[in-house]
Amino acid sequence: MINGISLVEAYTVADYQQWEGDWELIHGQPVAMTPSPGISHQRMTAALFRALDRALQDCSPCEALFEIDLELAEDTVVRPDLVVICYPAEGDRLTLAPEIIFEVVSHRTSRRDEVIKLDLYEREGVPYYGLVYSEAHKVKLYQLTNGRYLKVGDFHHQSHRFALSKCTLEVDFSCLWPGKR
Repeated sequence: MINGISLVEAYTVADYQQWEGDWELIHGQPVAMTPSPGISHQRMTAALFRALDRALQDCSPCEALFEIDLELAEDTVVRPDLVVICYPAEGDRLTLAPEIIFEVVSHRTSRRDEVIKLDLYEREGVPYYGLVYSEAHKVKLYQLTNGRYLKVGDFHHQSHRFALSKCTLEVDFSCLWPGKR
């Protein structure tokens, strides 16, 4: 700061909507998205989406979505890999926190996913946050408890039961690594 003026520019959702290319906006700061997801990342995302979609078949208020903008504040828009919402989606982006967010972690996104987004989603009250590590064949799952994320565990070939606001669903994470035991 010089004479009370910040030297770091801060941007808003209105600015973000004018940008070309793939960006996220986190606390007013633009963050360039990494190049398009690789094959391993896409396989993980697709397998997890299918598992979530199957698990939600009997829960009509809830649905799984992927690669959708999530506007959390006037200065914050992120694009999680997968979300589960239990409210009617309206418009081209979400403006309410999902019940579950999954990020597929790569070496390029690890700090953002493990630190920045974990803190962001915790503060926004997202009940579950999962980090998918394709090379390690692991899902690290956090649950919001008394306003803080507590690690539920590392899941490799196990299932986990999620208690959502409108239903309960069970996800078998072994579907992410077929033939890997």
